[in-house]
Amino acid sequence: MGKDISQCIEIYQKQLIQGDIRFAYITLIKYMGELKAQFPKQYSTGNISLGYLYYTYFPFFNEYLRQHKLRFGIVLNHLEMRFELWLMGQNTSVQKAYWELLRNTDWNNNTTTMPQYSVLEVCLEDVIDFSSKGLMTNKILDNATSLAEKIQIFLKGFD
Repeated sequence: MGKDISQCIEIYQKQLIQGDIRFAYITLIKYMGELKAQFPKQYSTGNISLGYLYYTYFPFFNEYLRQHKLRFGIVLNHLEMRFELWLMGQNTSVQKAYWELLRNTDWNNNTTTMPQYSVLEVCLEDVIDFSSKGLMTNKILDNATSLAEKIQIFLKGFD
C-alpha cells in the first residue's frame, strides 16, 4: 500500500518550518560548490546536479576520460551521508563495457552487480565534520584525485 501523500507533505512542511533540514541541506550544497571551486585544475568540472535529495554530485574529467566517454563524479550520498567517488559512463553500453573491466577490482570489492548510475562507487569520506572542514576537504580532494589517477592508469592498460 502506498503512502498518503498528504501526510508526507505535511511532515515535509513541518520539517522545513523547523529549519534543521533546510539549514543542513543549504550547508551541504554550498560545500559541494566549495569542493568544485577547489578542485585541481588538471581536471575540468561540470555543473552541480542536485539529484532529488538522494545524491548531489559534480562531474570531473580530462581529455583521456572524455575520449573514452567517461567521467568521474564527486558525490554526496544523502542517504549514507558520505562523500563518494563514482566512475560514470556516457550511456548504459559504455557503463556495461567498463563494468566488465572493473567488476573484479579492489575498487568494486564486494559489489556483485553493476551500480545503477555508475561503474564503480568508492567512499572518500564517511564522516562529515564541518568542525574539521579543511582536513575533510583535503582528504576528499586528495583521495579523489589519487584514486582517479590509479583507475585511469589501470584503464590505460586495456587501450
